[in-house]
Amino acid sequence: MADYKKILSHIAGSLVDKPEEVVVLVAEETDDTVTLELSVAPEDMGKVIGKHGKIAKAIRAVMKSAANADGKRINVDIK
Repeated sequence: MADYKKILSHIAGSLVDKPEEVVVLVAEETDDTVTLELSVAPEDMGKVIGKHGKIAKAIRAVMKSAANADGKRINVDIK
């Protein structure tokens, strides 16, 4: 099983100016679903969301692909 927190942290850390402020928490976890909460520095929020939410959609797509390999569903909440 992949470490989804580590994957999301690495992706977000690559996008922002302050990677030390990237925090990923497991909000909820069941047998087949994982919900992760991503928070970054306020000034980096735009870099994680992107224009019209394109970066956020791409992050969610990559995470869903990683989770699908394990037969799980994943939700990423950006706070």
